[in-house]
Amino acid sequence: MKILLAEYAMGIGLGGTLLLEGRAMLSTLTDSFTQLGHEVTYLTAGSKLKNGTAIISDENTFKSALENAAKNNDAGLVIGPDELLGNLTEIIESGTVNLGCSAKSVRLCADKLMCTQVLDSNSINTPKIVNEGHEGRYVIKPRFGCASEGVRMTFPEKMEAEKEEYIATEYIEGEHLSVSLVCGQSVLPLSLNKQLIEIIEDNEDTIFDYKGNQVPYRTDYEDEVFQIAKRTVETLGCNGYVGIDIVYGDRPYVIDVNPRPTTAIFGLVKTLKGEIGELLLMNMFGKLPDSVILEGECSFTKDDIEDII
Repeated sequence: MKILLAEYAMGIGLGGTLLLEGRAMLSTLTDSFTQLGHEVTYLTAGSKLKNGTAIISDENTFKSALENAAKNNDAGLVIGPDELLGNLTEIIESGTVNLGCSAKSVRLCADKLMCTQVLDSNSINTPKIVNEGHEGRYVIKPRFGCASEGVRMTFPEKMEAEKEEYIATEYIEGEHLSVSLVCGQSVLPLSLNKQLIEIIEDNEDTIFDYKGNQVPYRTDYEDEVFQIAKRTVETLGCNGYVGIDIVYGDRPYVIDVNPRPTTAIFGLVKTLKGEIGELLLMNMFGKLPDSVILEGECSFTKDDIEDII
């Protein structure tokens, strides 16, 4: 099978940590599909992977290159920033079989305000949205964003200038976790992960900085977390690889839904008995297994990513 993979940061030549994370996710998926014997092409502004065939693109040509390549492949998957991913997914959908979430589902998940409201209306635990006049500190985060970028705990009076671009919620004290899963016709939990979060005090604000993951994370409440993750993706109409951020306090609370591969995939493929690429294809063209086997444990930080790839 001919498979197209694209990651926005690598496809336009963005620099810094985002490029390293994007390259690592793309490399992980490319290696898996190649190992299965599939013909993989990927978009890049110049950096080459050890497997797959490169299609050169840049900021000006990324969308047209994606559109042209989609027509020449049997299936495709694109990874990108929340605010762009819906449109990029539409390009995949118009040209080939989309291995990821639909554009409609992507847009719903990417809008943190709308996503929280939909989950709350379906009785799925989420932090309560804070309105003006709330006393004490609360968490604000970009309405569209990824990882922990821009997330902080602050006071109400600091929210006024940003309230159109940010969502404010109550702060949930607890363990920072994530769930990696594949879903479509059924839901297959892959791993429960512990997020490595650094909490930094900056004047009157508290900043939450995502550092990495422990995959998998063994705990007595794994099944409880998997159940809320399952209900979440079913409610939002997700498909393919999805990552769900959860804080476990008195119970599990869904914090964010990432309708795409996430950095936890680095640790997952090192512990998963089998290929993540095979699961993505089975999800679209066959039937998912009832469970997967994870062997050992992998902990990594963002600083380790360059060594991973």
